[in-house]
Amino acid sequence: MIHAVNFRSRVPGAELIAVADPSQDAREAAKKSLEIDKAYADYREVLADDEVDAVVVVAPTVFHRDIVVAAAVAGKHILCEKPMAMTEQECEEIIDAAAAGRVKLQIGFMRRFDAGFREAKAAVLSGVIGDVVLVRSNTRGPSVPQPWMYDLRNSNGPLAEVCSHDIDTLRWFTESEFKTVYAAAGNFRCPDARDEWPDFYDNVIVSATFKNGMLGSIDGAQGVAYGYDARTEILGTKGCVFIGRLGDETVLTCTADEPKVSPPFVKSWRQLFEQAYLAEDTSFVDCIKNGAEPEVTGFDGLMAVKVVNAGNKSIAEKCIVEL
Repeated sequence: MIHAVNFRSRVPGAELIAVADPSQDAREAAKKSLEIDKAYADYREVLADDEVDAVVVVAPTVFHRDIVVAAAVAGKHILCEKPMAMTEQECEEIIDAAAAGRVKLQIGFMRRFDAGFREAKAAVLSGVIGDVVLVRSNTRGPSVPQPWMYDLRNSNGPLAEVCSHDIDTLRWFTESEFKTVYAAAGNFRCPDARDEWPDFYDNVIVSATFKNGMLGSIDGAQGVAYGYDARTEILGTKGCVFIGRLGDETVLTCTADEPKVSPPFVKSWRQLFEQAYLAEDTSFVDCIKNGAEPEVTGFDGLMAVKVVNAGNKSIAEKCIVEL
């Protein structure tokens, strides 16, 4: 709905034509809220609609490959939410289909469009902190996962659902690819998952090295309750860049007598990255109109999925994984 609202009235040169959802309640509510005429039960009906030039795919990850490939075959430009797909092979099939269909393929790493992240990127490129040594990123969400996410075969776990953004952030600021990954994880907040899904985790840490010698660290969590916490640090030889707005103010106070953050944490990524989503959607339309390459490509999505799968292997086998 974030994307839908943007394309409905906020993105220059774009018009929202239709939504698709197998849930009748969801699509009827969207149709009414967005004040549009078309709400399909099957995404294939969207792809058959001649009024539609481009689609945004926000289905669960396990369905991305089939939907996106079908959209490419139908000649529709594609903005696909992260994670791009479940496996590297699925990502490659998506990339190949988009190339064959001569359509734009953009992956939804909206943090690259966030004003703070872009300012930090410019600062790093200016050399103000010297050479980058370490990039650290954390994403901690307040809510517990939806039950379908307990099955790693359908979700790839929090490394995919939560930390895909952190993985892309590390790639973006190091301007390099992951060389080694070591990940450890545990289920601390989801007792309902423990019996049927013993491999599910709601907390994960990742230590990484990069091909250019830089280091990386990721901290991901679900169900933390205290708020939505997304922060990044880029440590250089001469200084450090900090990214992260925890509340509406920049000054935070924590004391032993009053163990609260003041002002309170942002409650949801919906508020924290509202403008980033709008910038992402606007960039998607601009690249279609101008024939430009998307700022975030299928290759970026593929490399994130590659790291997710390496991390899950590291967790399962308790070993360092070389990419």
